[in-house]
Amino acid sequence: MGITSATPHKPSGRNDRPQGTGRQRAATAGTDVQRERILQAAAQLFAAQGYANTTMAQIVRALDVTKPFVYYYFRDKQEIFETLSWRPAVDCFTALDFAADDPRRAIDKIKDGIEGLIRATVTHHPCAFFAYKEPQVYRPEYLAAQKKLAHHFYDQLCPLLEEARRDGDLDFRETKITALAACSLPGFLYSWYRPDGRLSPDEVVAELSLLAWRVLGLRERGG
Repeated sequence: MGITSATPHKPSGRNDRPQGTGRQRAATAGTDVQRERILQAAAQLFAAQGYANTTMAQIVRALDVTKPFVYYYFRDKQEIFETLSWRPAVDCFTALDFAADDPRRAIDKIKDGIEGLIRATVTHHPCAFFAYKEPQVYRPEYLAAQKKLAHHFYDQLCPLLEEARRDGDLDFRETKITALAACSLPGFLYSWYRPDGRLSPDEVVAELSLLAWRVLGLRERGG
């Protein structure tokens, strides 16, 4: 998900998103349904033929609507692409947003959060992989917002890793390198992952989670 190694900033949260430029402002049940129709049709086209080879005219034809219908909700295809990409970014990078009074051990939060990041990447196929395949598409404003989300995630993860190491649950050396290595595992999926492949989505999540625990140096506690 465009993971960055820059110094963490303060949390951005789900609402701190890149400013949209679409003409439709007031969200209602009806407008949400129509927006989803557009997004789903566009996602299939972007996944099948890439951003550059997808036009607004093709999206319009796939929906069997008029161009003004699509432009009522989105300014252009870049805004559609960014909207599709933002959802998995938020779900991935808020995977450690636990309640402040969550009493669990650091290792349990880490395992829950990293598995959540991996699951969000798989669940949001194909949109979660757009940022890996075509990073040049995004506006600077979008990239800045995505980076802020990533910083938010690592601002939480790195202290948890160090706490779990002090607890004797993890064995690693460099905190940030370890964090980045473990969380980058789902990134390579974009080149081969298929929801209908040999392994089910749940099995893919389980396999990648086990690999992440190895990167983190998980120590199995005795019974």
